[in-house]
Amino acid sequence: MGQEISNSHFQADDFEDFQLRLQQETRLLERWLEDGVFPQGEHVVGFELEAWLVDESAHPVPINEALLQRLNDPLVVPELAKFNLEFNGTPQRLTGSAFSLLAGELTHTWNSCNRLAEAWDARLTMIGILPTVVRGDLSPSNMSFMQRYHALDEQLAMLRDGAPVRVDISGRDHLRFSHKDVMLESATTSFQIHLKVDADKAGRFYNAAKLVSAVLVAVGANSPYLFGAELWEETRIPLFEQAVPVVGGERAKRVTLGTRYVDSIFDCFATNLDSYPVLLPQIMDETDQLPHLRLHNGTIWRWNRPLIGFDRNNKPHIRIEHRVVPAGPSVADSIANAAFFVGLVCALAGQPAAPEKRLPFSQAKENFYRAARDGLEAEISWLGGRSGRLRELILNELLDLAETGLDKLGIDTEESKHWLGIIAGRVATGQNGAFWQRAWVRRHGVDMAALTESYLERQETLRPVHEWTL
Repeated sequence: MGQEISNSHFQADDFEDFQLRLQQETRLLERWLEDGVFPQGEHVVGFELEAWLVDESAHPVPINEALLQRLNDPLVVPELAKFNLEFNGTPQRLTGSAFSLLAGELTHTWNSCNRLAEAWDARLTMIGILPTVVRGDLSPSNMSFMQRYHALDEQLAMLRDGAPVRVDISGRDHLRFSHKDVMLESATTSFQIHLKVDADKAGRFYNAAKLVSAVLVAVGANSPYLFGAELWEETRIPLFEQAVPVVGGERAKRVTLGTRYVDSIFDCFATNLDSYPVLLPQIMDETDQLPHLRLHNGTIWRWNRPLIGFDRNNKPHIRIEHRVVPAGPSVADSIANAAFFVGLVCALAGQPAAPEKRLPFSQAKENFYRAARDGLEAEISWLGGRSGRLRELILNELLDLAETGLDKLGIDTEESKHWLGIIAGRVATGQNGAFWQRAWVRRHGVDMAALTESYLERQETLRPVHEWTL
C-alpha cells in the first residue's frame, strides 16, 4: 500500500516546497549510490497481493473497513476500493525453502480473512479483473477511507483538466467507454513481486525485469474479460495504462514499461524528478529516509518500479517491484510466478555480458504488449535476434534458466522443482487463468456470475490452474 498522507487538498506553496525537498532528496540518493551507503550481499523476496471481496452472487461487496477492523492483522491493509484488500508477505531471504514459507504464510492469512468475511456472507477472490464488476461499482462512493486515494483522484482530474478518462481496448471484442475518476484502477488487481537487490547491480536487475515482463504477463494472464467484453489475455495492462492520464508525452506516462533500459537505477529517480508532475505534495518533517522521493515514486506506476526501503537499523535498500502479474488464480500459482520471476531475473542479471545488449528495448516493449494481448501463443523476439512462440521458448529454455538462477541463490533443489513444475504444467497445457476463463465461457455461455462462482469453487480447492476442469 502506498504511503498515507494527512491532507487531501493542497496549495501552490505545497507544490513548490515539495519540489524543493524532492530535488534535495534525489541528490542525496545519488550521493548514497556513489558512496556505497547501501549494504550488499543479501537477496530477499516479498509480495503484495490485491484481492476482491464478493457477495453471495459473486459481485463486489464494499466491506473492507469493517473486515479489517475485526481482522486486525498488519499483513492485510486497505486498497483503493472498499471491495479490495491487500495481502502482504513477510520478506524471506532467498535461500532454502523461501517460497514455501511465503506460500504457507499467505495461505494462513488468506484463510483467516476468508473465515471472517463469512460474517458478511462474503468471500475473497484472487483474480486480475473480476468478471462480474460493472461500471457502477467503480464509483467514488466505493473508494476506501484513506486520504491518499481521495487526493490522487483530485490531482489526476486536475492533470486532465477535468476531462473524463477515455478507454478504448480492442481485443476479440472492442470496448470503448468514458469514466470520471481514479476508481478504474481498482479493477486491475495484481500480484506484485518484490526483489531486494544490491544497489550497485540494481540497474542490471531492473533491465532484466523489463526483459522478462513479456514472459511473466503471458504465463500469469488472468484478465480476459471487462464488463462482459472479451479483450486481451491480460486486459489489466491496457486498462491501467489508459486509466491514468498522460501529460508530457511517452516519457511521462505514469503507467508504463518505460522508454529504454537504464545505465544505473538512479536514472529512474532522475526521470521522476524531471518528467513527472508532483501529485501528492505532502510535506513531512523527517529527512533521513527520503520521504518525499518515496511518496512521489509511489505515484508513478511503472510495470517494473524501483523502490527505496529502510530496515529497522535505518539502513537503506533497493527493491525491484514487478507489477505485470495479475492476482491468482491460486496461492500456488502466485508463488510459482514469484519463483519463476526471481529465477529468471537473477540468472539474467548475473550473466557476464548484459543480456539487454542483445535485445533492443523497442523489441522488449513490443514483446510485452504482444504477450499481454495474445498470452502464451504470442510470437516474440528473444536474445540474439531469435524469434518464435513464447510457449516454446519457456519450455525449451527459460524454465532451465530460472532453475539455474534459483540454484545460484541457494534455493533447495526440490523447492525449485516444485514451484517451477507448476509453471511447466501451466505452459505445457496452455491453461493459465485467462485460458480457463475463456474455455469455461465457450462451454457454458456468457454468464459472468456463474463463471466467477465456478472460478471460486476451483480456487478454493487450492489446486493450481493447470489442473482445473471445466
